[in-house]
Amino acid sequence: MSRFGKQLSKQLVTLARQGRGSFKTVADRSKIADRFSERLATLNIQIRDVKHIKTTHIEKYIDSRKAENLSHRTLQNEMAAVRSILSAAGRNKLADPNHEKLSNQALGISGASRDGTKTAITDEKLTAIVSHTFKKDAGVALGIQLSRYLGLRTEETVQSAKSLRTWKQSLINGHERVRVVFGTKGGRPRDTTIFNREKVLSVLDAAIKYCDEHNGKLIDKPSLHAAIDRYRNVLREAGMIGKYAPHSLRYAYSRDAVNHHVENGMSRDEAEALVSMDLGHGDGRGRYIKQVYFKGDVE
Repeated sequence: MSRFGKQLSKQLVTLARQGRGSFKTVADRSKIADRFSERLATLNIQIRDVKHIKTTHIEKYIDSRKAENLSHRTLQNEMAAVRSILSAAGRNKLADPNHEKLSNQALGISGASRDGTKTAITDEKLTAIVSHTFKKDAGVALGIQLSRYLGLRTEETVQSAKSLRTWKQSLINGHERVRVVFGTKGGRPRDTTIFNREKVLSVLDAAIKYCDEHNGKLIDKPSLHAAIDRYRNVLREAGMIGKYAPHSLRYAYSRDAVNHHVENGMSRDEAEALVSMDLGHGDGRGRYIKQVYFKGDVE
């Protein structure tokens, strides 16, 4: 990359980190910022400051990414990141999602479906992955089970060591839900339903013992970033890719949690709304839960 490109990249990554969002959102946005500046250099667009970015530069970037046959959803996410960066830089006109030339529709990347592309991991697949992973990293293997039975996102799983004892005590006290505080999206604590108490208590006991022997951490790395990378890499090596990517654990959790609520007298709509909150999406997104997590299900 040229001197101009490196200067622009540094500036864009700094702006990317100023935007709101979870650790993963900010990290993904930073990668997109770096890719954006690198691609402009490849396209022989030599600029060194965000104030020099023009409409045509963004159009050319998206055109080059479309040529790689990426999904509309991926391209929409990239444009959302670019808009966030431009907004942080005060380029509000370019950041407008309804921009005449830079809206998703104008760029030809609108209309992507949010239907789920993953599938709920089966118990057999989960058992095989956990068994394989225990030999590589027992902390990661325990994290996989916490994600499966508590519906945790990756960062929530990695940071769960801080809450294990609290969750255990909550279940011992007879509560049906536990509070997830660390690593949540947007820093918003949420309560999540426990539908398999004995299994969760068993995993919690094992995880507490492991953390006591590994510097109080489930993933024993010096930084949160390194721990998340370790967790993802071990999962990838264990075969958690494609339809069985880590999110398949949350798919499986959501299905069991909805069934649990229905069996306890809730309507399907009520159950889906509650599971939306269990997953950290908010109570108004029951339809989203059905669309993404229950694609193809027959009610």
